[in-house]
Amino acid sequence: MSRPARFSLKRQLLIWLLLPQLVLWLMGGVLAFRVALAYAEKTIDQSLTQSVRSLSRQVKPMGSGLLIDFPRAARDIIEQDPDDRVAYMVSSPPGSFLLGNTKIPGRTPDLYSADNEPVLYEVVMDGKPMRVASIDLSFGDGFTDQRMRVQVAKSLVAQQRIARELVRDVLFPLLLLGAVLSVLVYEGVRRGLAPLERLEAQLANRNMASLSPIEMTQAPEEVHSLANTLNQLLTTLRRSLSQEKRFLNDAAHQLRTPLAGLISQTELAMQETDPDALQQRLTKVHTGAQRSAHLVHQLLSLARTEAEVSLVPVDAASLAREVAREWTRRALAAGVDLGYEGEDSVMVPADKLLLREVLSNLIDNALRYAGKGAVVTLRTTVRDGVCWLDVEDTGPGLSTEHLERVFERFWRASELPGGCGLGLSIVAEIARRHNGTATAQTTLPHGLTIRLELPLQG
Repeated sequence: MSRPARFSLKRQLLIWLLLPQLVLWLMGGVLAFRVALAYAEKTIDQSLTQSVRSLSRQVKPMGSGLLIDFPRAARDIIEQDPDDRVAYMVSSPPGSFLLGNTKIPGRTPDLYSADNEPVLYEVVMDGKPMRVASIDLSFGDGFTDQRMRVQVAKSLVAQQRIARELVRDVLFPLLLLGAVLSVLVYEGVRRGLAPLERLEAQLANRNMASLSPIEMTQAPEEVHSLANTLNQLLTTLRRSLSQEKRFLNDAAHQLRTPLAGLISQTELAMQETDPDALQQRLTKVHTGAQRSAHLVHQLLSLARTEAEVSLVPVDAASLAREVAREWTRRALAAGVDLGYEGEDSVMVPADKLLLREVLSNLIDNALRYAGKGAVVTLRTTVRDGVCWLDVEDTGPGLSTEHLERVFERFWRASELPGGCGLGLSIVAEIARRHNGTATAQTTLPHGLTIRLELPLQG
């Protein structure tokens, strides 16, 4: 069986907080570079347009010829930066070199514009990309129509330099802010997870002997909720261990005496030679074994009542009639009149197995102690939104002092053999688990009634 993959919550938080930041920073860098290129290109286009218009104004038609007034100083200014190369060319007819510092390729046929309107395009000159502004002019004496083309080309080195400077000036501060933000995010994640680390440290030092609640003084609401949930679990575990310990102590205490008696009787039986005396010994062994079996059954029932129960709708009246029928043969053998009266159907939220255990315990007690000739009635009644399950007998009953102790564990009001003092304490525990109560009261003129009060099914 493969083990589930483990991951660090801190690592996951840092990845999901810092990785998008890095991706956005890179996307922002690319976008900023493209925007910078676009603005630099726009600046170059404006400069080229202005330059080509200025140069075209220096070319003046004279008759059928041209007067080009382009001072040496202007040429020196254009050509002064060797890295930011600027080329110019005047051709007439277009494409036939007339004046300039280099030959500039012409524009493609699809780039058409009217006279005196610049056209912008890119070419490659000497292996370097250049941006070109071209303008066509018409001149002549009216008899001949002549055309002239003025071109100014500028290297794109300046465009890339401007773009890099813009990106540097924008992204470097953002990178610095991103680094500061990353440090703040890391510190925030570390501080945010610190309560979980303290909680882990508290739990790591726990063992079965230290199940006290977890104390969280300064922690976020979510960690407090987690600590409260763990405290509820610890409380349940502590209660379960306490119940288990009490059950083991009770079982050890109560089983010690009957088992010692069984061992003693078997040892004496092994030494007997008289068949009648041996029969008496074996009878005592059998009686002790029955009492031990009954005690084990009651102890197991008690342990079952202390476990978690699942309540579902149960027809208490139908279940009471069924249990009464099951005990009819035992009642007849004991000389007791066992009967049922009350409602036909009463729905209550209950664990059917435990509720059956309650009724069986109550009927068993009544048959044991009511005496021969007594009447035992199992009754179901609905009063004030509550279901009453009564087991009433006409036996000798109990005194007021004994009524107050009847639900105590291992307490017995009778010395009759067979009981172990757990039956009614089991009844009280099951009633509590069903959000109800168990009470004992005297039946007039004599007898005892044990009443189980349970809420009705909503």
